[in-house]
Amino acid sequence: MANLWQICGKTAPGLNRTLTQYNQVVAPCRELFRKKTRDYGTAWRILRIPSLTDQVFIKAQRIRTLEEVGESKVGEDIEGEFVGIFNYCMIALIQLELGEQGEMELGEDRAVELFDRQVDITRDLMMKKNHDYGEAWRDMRISSCTDLILMKLLRIKQIENNKGVTLVSEGMESGYRDMANYAAFALIKLGEQTDAK
Repeated sequence: MANLWQICGKTAPGLNRTLTQYNQVVAPCRELFRKKTRDYGTAWRILRIPSLTDQVFIKAQRIRTLEEVGESKVGEDIEGEFVGIFNYCMIALIQLELGEQGEMELGEDRAVELFDRQVDITRDLMMKKNHDYGEAWRDMRISSCTDLILMKLLRIKQIENNKGVTLVSEGMESGYRDMANYAAFALIKLGEQTDAK
């Protein structure tokens, strides 16, 4: 993947900045996943894909409410919710890879290895799309990232209701990767807003 990033960097210099920022916002997501794995093991292995979809939906809907209302009664911020979305998307992708049947307890090193593999694939997709779309996300509002995540969730729910049968859809895996990337973009934009203050 380093070769792809180098190629993208040569054709569009802004992509190197995006890659750096992406890695910076994903690092705390990974660290939180690792710490929770140490605390709780891989209890999330019990979750079926629709349950993970609902977890992401709850977090995205909460972000939208916070964006509209402007205050939190429980002290959790929007940034933490985007981190949660990113991590639940990675967990869903791991579940899609491993299947719901199989070993429940993976161990910390194995879980983090699986997480890292899904991040690598998701980041690679982001770089390809970012190259093709010319960093259009930089002109988006954070609230648009939230809405696009919610739209992707509704699509995934429909695919789940259709028992995975689709006519033209890219499928659930693609949806989870797109949502993770929108969450990462929102985290980058939130960081830029903080830096600008």
